[in-house]
Parts: sequence; C-alpha cells; structure tokens
Amino acid sequence: MVCEKADYNSNFKHMEGTNNQKTNSGVGGGFGHRRGPSGGGRGFGGRGRSSRFPKEKSEFDSKVLDIARVTRVTRGGKRFSFRATVAIGDGRGRVGIGVAQGRDVAQSVQKSTNRARKNLVEVPIVKTTIPHQVMFKYHSAVVMLKPMPPGSGVKAGGPVRVIAKLAGIENITAKLIERTNNKINIARATIGALKSLKLKHAASPIKTNN
Repeated sequence: MVCEKADYNSNFKHMEGTNNQKTNSGVGGGFGHRRGPSGGGRGFGGRGRSSRFPKEKSEFDSKVLDIARVTRVTRGGKRFSFRATVAIGDGRGRVGIGVAQGRDVAQSVQKSTNRARKNLVEVPIVKTTIPHQVMFKYHSAVVMLKPMPPGSGVKAGGPVRVIAKLAGIENITAKLIERTNNKINIARATIGALKSLKLKHAASPIKTNN
C-alpha cells in the first residue's frame, strides 16, 4: 500500500510539472508575438503607440459666429438639436458662411463648415480695402461698408469684423444702419454687401485701323 501511494504521488507530481511547463510556454510564447517595440503587451505597447502623422493645415480659417439650441416639439416629446453658424475664409479674397443643425455641437459645426465651403464669395480687394462704399439689407439687418486708407485697420464689430478679417480686408469701416441681435442676418448682410462689390475697370483703348 505504501508503494502504491508513493507511485500515485510521483505520478501526480509529474503531471503537475507538465501542466506548469505548458502554462509557462503559453505565457512566454503564446503572447510573445503581441509585444510591441517597447517590450510591453498589446494593451500597453503596440496598439497605444501607433505612429501619428501630422495633420495638414487647411487653406481656410474658420470662426464660429453663433451656436444655439433648437427645440422641436413632436408627438413623442421634445427633440433637441444644435444650430451653428460658421464663417470661413482664406485671407486672400474668398469668404463664406454656413448654417446647419446637428445632434451635437461638433456635428453642427462640421456641417456648417462644409456648407460654407460651397457658398464661397470672391471679394475684390484694392490696396487692402474694398473698392467703393456699399450698403446691403438682409431682413432686419442693414450693413454699410466704407473703404479706408492703409493703416486705419478694421473698424467694425461682431460678425462684420470676423468676416472682414477672414476675407483678408485690412482697412475698412462698417456700420449697422438698423441694429439687430440676429447674428445670422448680420453675417448674411455682410456677405451680400461684399458680393455686390465691383471693380471699376479702365476703359479699353480705341482700336484704329492702320
């Protein structure tokens, strides 16, 4: 009986040693290929330290003019969304605005930026200012823009100043003839005024027959 117990214990120890070897080999070899360049596991080294490429700078600068929460009442209850107004420009005579709604602020801003890219306006700039005085009305907003000599700066406020800066106009004076708190109407009136600007082309020379 003693010998049988000894044989049983020896067999059990042999099986236990074999299992430990399998476990150690699984830990050392099974997960060894998952280690990253830093020597850590997948959760610590490889996946978290992926190479990040620098983002390319966009040719347009953007500015958020207004963000508002919109509530729509339906049969099932109230639905909330966000409306964003974004102005973009390249500083070289191209500017535009976009208005869009989204489920959150980031989505609404992205939609507005994409919409502003589709509504770009070419602004004629003469010696860092506009070619002539202009006035434009959009609903409740009436905006008047005046050219100024170099060194005057942008004498405007609110959305008018932002749009003028994004368009690349360095010297201008703006005035709201009819004041309103609606930033969207002011921005659209400013875009309409800039869109209506025209350059005074020189008279073409008279052609003579030799």
